[in-house]
Amino acid sequence: MTLTVRFFASLREAIGCRQIEIDAARADTAGDAWRVATGGRPIPDRVLVAVNLEYTDLEAPVCAGDEVAFFPPVTGG
Repeated sequence: MTLTVRFFASLREAIGCRQIEIDAARADTAGDAWRVATGGRPIPDRVLVAVNLEYTDLEAPVCAGDEVAFFPPVTGG
C-alpha cells in the first residue's frame, strides 16, 4: 500500500516533482513521509503540512491511502 505525498509552489520547484507515491510501511508520521519522499532532505522552516486535506504537524500519524501535502509558508500583503 502507498501514501501520496504532494509538494506545492516553491517546494515543488525545489524537490523537482509535484507528487510521489511512497511505501506506506516506511512512514509512520507526516515527517517520515517527507524524509522518504525527499530522500532525507531537511525540511525547510515553517512548512505547512496537511494530511487528507486537514492542516496538522509533522508528528501527525499517516497510513496507507493517505495524502500528505507540504506547502511553503504563506505570506501576503
